[in-house]
Amino acid sequence: MAKQDIQQKITELEQQVALLPIGSIGRKNVNGKEYFYQRWTENKKRKEKYIPATELKAVQDGIEKRKSLEEKLKVLRKRIPAAIVLGSDSYAYRTNVRTGKLLRSFAEPVRDYKKRDCFEKLQEYIYGEQQDKVLILYGLRRTGKTTMIRQILAEMTEAELSKTAFVQITSKDSLADVNSDLKALERSGFRYVFFDEVTLMEDFIGGAALFSDIYAASGMKIVLSGTDSLGFLFSEDEQLYDRCIMLHTTFISYHEFERVLGIKGIDEYIRYGGTMSVSGIKYNETSTFAGKNGADEYVDSAIARNIQHSLKLYQDGGHFRHLQDLYEHDELTGAVNRIVEDMNHRFTLDVLTRDFRSNDLDISRKNLRKDRKKPTDVLDTIDIDMVTERLRRLLEIRNRQEQTVSLKNEHVAEIREYLNLLDLTYEVGVFSLPSADKLRDRTVITQPGLRYAQAEALIESLMQDSSMGDISLAEQKYVLERIRSEIMGRMTEDIVLLDTMLKYPDKKVFVLQFAVGEFDMVIFDPENASCEIFEIKHSGEIAKEQYRHLIDPQKCAMTEHRYGTITAKYVLYRGATQDVGEVRYINVEEWLKR
Repeated sequence: MAKQDIQQKITELEQQVALLPIGSIGRKNVNGKEYFYQRWTENKKRKEKYIPATELKAVQDGIEKRKSLEEKLKVLRKRIPAAIVLGSDSYAYRTNVRTGKLLRSFAEPVRDYKKRDCFEKLQEYIYGEQQDKVLILYGLRRTGKTTMIRQILAEMTEAELSKTAFVQITSKDSLADVNSDLKALERSGFRYVFFDEVTLMEDFIGGAALFSDIYAASGMKIVLSGTDSLGFLFSEDEQLYDRCIMLHTTFISYHEFERVLGIKGIDEYIRYGGTMSVSGIKYNETSTFAGKNGADEYVDSAIARNIQHSLKLYQDGGHFRHLQDLYEHDELTGAVNRIVEDMNHRFTLDVLTRDFRSNDLDISRKNLRKDRKKPTDVLDTIDIDMVTERLRRLLEIRNRQEQTVSLKNEHVAEIREYLNLLDLTYEVGVFSLPSADKLRDRTVITQPGLRYAQAEALIESLMQDSSMGDISLAEQKYVLERIRSEIMGRMTEDIVLLDTMLKYPDKKVFVLQFAVGEFDMVIFDPENASCEIFEIKHSGEIAKEQYRHLIDPQKCAMTEHRYGTITAKYVLYRGATQDVGEVRYINVEEWLKR
């Protein structure tokens, strides 16, 4: 095997190892109960993290796999000299630098992949005029950053590629190493340099200006990529200021999900939307959010550790604010996990205590009673109060026995602030008439697959409760489907609200409530003193009950008094686009794609 091939294999193994859990498994006996922990050493300090019983096997398998891959790495590293000659100048790079033929083989597998909407911005930077700026390509894990780099490498001519380098950064690298390699690349006439996972360097945030002030200013086009989104935001504030172009990949709209991955249907987007995993070829049950374990692992590795890593490196750890005590007790990552989970718990509870009692349920009861083929009164026999109270009790379950620091309002507020900075969450206002007061903010999670996986796991826990034995298996299955339908209905509302809000930044998008009933969405245009009003339904059928609020003269008069002329009334649903009187029914997927 050639040196370059060995080095490429080493790089691939290093990337796999970086994603696997480290350390070993330990156990404690507390009050007669056995608890398991992941233990490792970090910065000469012993660390440990509680492992729920449901995740124990996955962590054990991950640690064993890591050990196996590390043994393979040792064997491969012995087969090459310490200084690997890469590039025509025979310079021994300090970091993992790929050039020449290695880049072509690295890029070729993704040549035919469809490109994300934001790819054009990367092209404009690479082939546009020199700006003395670096481009920061950042976003949560599995949102297509490295694939975008490989795609633009695949488009390059041989002449352009001969002036291009790709640098895979590890936590062992430093800015001094990178600076040395950049000097050598500059001397050899390299023009385009891509850095992957650059925030793994401990001194990146404090020294990021090196890339823009020295090398971009000298004519190099430098792309800095990584999953540590918060670290990039900190570096922009502290070092790069106006010397960077920010390109964020975290939010993946329904339109982009369907176009790039070829997966159609709002329900599929609800189940799996949010990442570009499986590299856009085959999106299936092995997806990131195919189950709660996958969703929880993603929250832990892609979100919680992102926040902790960035805060540790920003201002030498001096920006923890109220989170300092959680960090010192090694509970910050766990706290972030709990808050994300709690947001989903509240979402699920809100759906069932409010929406499950909605008019849709009454319609379903009536329709099931008079169904010609299979009439049933199952929804008349279900005690909805019992179901929701049982769920409420389940949602209060927490692993608190090992927590030494209780979560306070200050902790929650600051963590939610960081979640917003990561573009994981957005707030949509809920207003009321006639006062036009803001009642609250509705938290929308930008990765629907994450929310759905956790919500469904909670519902399955509810169905396994011993009290559910009071109703038949057939009735249990029906209740489960009704609950799933309610959750998907609420998530459809959230998806439409977020997508519309981002598409119309010059307008105000919100929910509008009345003493009885609400408009699921209002688009208010202050400039033209006009608005559009919407109902959003996870249904393919048309019924007058769906749009009764939209044609209510009193509600419309109150709305026009506060928000101007109503120029359109819409119901977004899953059926065909058509007019029903003064109301326009629009297919929800068409709305999200236009």
